[in-house]
Amino acid sequence: MIKVGVDFGGAKIEAAALDPAGAFLARVRAPNPGTYDAAIRTVCDLVTKAEAEAGGRGTIGVGAPGSVSPRSGVIRNANSVWLNGRAFRQDLEAALARPVRLANDANCLALSEALDGAAAGASVVFAVILGSGCGGALVVDGRLVEGANGIGGEWGHTPLPWARADETPGPACWCGRRGCLETWISGAGFRADHLAHTGAERSGQEIVAAARAGEPEASAALDRYIDRLARGLAMICDIVDPEVLVFGGGMSNVAELYERLPAAIAPHVFADTWTARLEPARWGDSSGVRGAARLWP
Repeated sequence: MIKVGVDFGGAKIEAAALDPAGAFLARVRAPNPGTYDAAIRTVCDLVTKAEAEAGGRGTIGVGAPGSVSPRSGVIRNANSVWLNGRAFRQDLEAALARPVRLANDANCLALSEALDGAAAGASVVFAVILGSGCGGALVVDGRLVEGANGIGGEWGHTPLPWARADETPGPACWCGRRGCLETWISGAGFRADHLAHTGAERSGQEIVAAARAGEPEASAALDRYIDRLARGLAMICDIVDPEVLVFGGGMSNVAELYERLPAAIAPHVFADTWTARLEPARWGDSSGVRGAARLWP
């Protein structure tokens, strides 16, 4: 049975068809048009192309920002704010003329990596996306934990733990609050912190490269980032105690995270020992579309 996954990103939309063993049969992508009706049409076009290339019709799973309200059935909490308040799953089902399963994009990454990725075989897995935003998701015994209200793993909009005086009340977040973890530990947060301390606009890659070259201000920015990320992850460890923490998003490519985070997390964890593994996503930017396809058993 072919399984089609759609990764609905802010900049691009990708559709892929997988065979029962999880191998790619087709992969197609297009820019996200950034408006609701045009995005629905783009998803339909990509699914049609993927199925034609794969030579069959399949189930459809979609990974998207935000989450579905169990009360109203509409999207909420999406940083692509034009999705919020829309019955996205139902509209996709109508356009595609078949059932669609929809989950948060971080949930799709977590599911992919827990089933046959960097966390395969682990009982408790927490996935972290550190990109333009900050996502999270929990998988226990191979099953997503979305929670009673569909917000399981939404750690990006909790406050920075153990905040210092100079971190309070924190930057304004698009969600309407201040000091959300997303404003500190996303890639955008990393760049904004460096800008606030230096007045210099740089990409995340440029800041990391400068830190590796020994530039004091860039090194300090990376130190602050790792310290804040460690505090955020320690809170997760105290709550769900994962065996594996899997990282996706642009900041997951920073090798220093895997080298330095364990020692930075451990002092904040409420235990005498702490041994979780930290791993980059095995499937990289393919994890989202793979996990979306596997929303169907």
